[in-house]
Amino acid sequence: MTTFDSHDADNPVKDTIWKEQVSPIDSIPRPIAIAGLGLALVLVWQLVTVSGVVSAIILPSPAETWREIIFVGTNLVSGGYMLGALWITMQEVLIGFVLATLIGVGLGVLVGETRFGERAVMPYLIAIDTMPKIAFAPLFVAWLGFDISSKVALATFVSVFPILVGTAAGLNSADRNALNLFRTMGASRWQTLIHMKMPAGLPHVFTGLKIASLGVMAGAITGEFLGGGKGFGEMIRIAASQLHTPRVFALILYLSLLGLAMFGTVSLVQKKLIFWHKDSRDAGE
Repeated sequence: MTTFDSHDADNPVKDTIWKEQVSPIDSIPRPIAIAGLGLALVLVWQLVTVSGVVSAIILPSPAETWREIIFVGTNLVSGGYMLGALWITMQEVLIGFVLATLIGVGLGVLVGETRFGERAVMPYLIAIDTMPKIAFAPLFVAWLGFDISSKVALATFVSVFPILVGTAAGLNSADRNALNLFRTMGASRWQTLIHMKMPAGLPHVFTGLKIASLGVMAGAITGEFLGGGKGFGEMIRIAASQLHTPRVFALILYLSLLGLAMFGTVSLVQKKLIFWHKDSRDAGE
């Protein structure tokens, strides 16, 4: 006798549920994928250095680079001279990022909220943004000197435009129905900006902030390359002039970690501040 099990019955509702097909490579856990890709890159790096295709002066071996990474890390942990250099670069990056945020948000509100900003100010900002920003480094040095001020100015100058664009785009992305509702309720322009447009535009603002958190590092280091200083950029320049490429690689690695920390901090603040916003990647998880 055949028994009927309701669990084995066809479920027409279940059959209509669409499931995304995930490829095997996309199903690999993120930590394993990152570690595997890094190991593969190091292996290729080792093969290139062993083969002798590239001179060891130009591309040191992973072992030589690792020794320098340990040396630099030990110097930083023990409070050596490299820690002071890293602190100078961190000051340039942090101050530059804060100034870029204030200036970028301010100009973004001017451009996104007023006709004067959109029609008169924006063309000048676009013209400045199209210029090679590195070319301004000698000018900042001439105006502000060889101390930290010129590096902060260049870091701010490089990173301000993504924040400006993100802020203006966020203000223009406000929902029209919500705007009409605020107008119907008699809200002032300032109240509409603070209580509706800015909260709605925060995802765009944070997109600009994350881009700027990476660009500000490039601005500060370039300023040290071209305008002297006592930070990590100057140490990289000195090591490169001495053909000490393992030291250059090690210093770049620690600067990369600083950049990742900046980016991660901005991302964390974004998740805490606008926890209600989910992008398409979050929706698929």
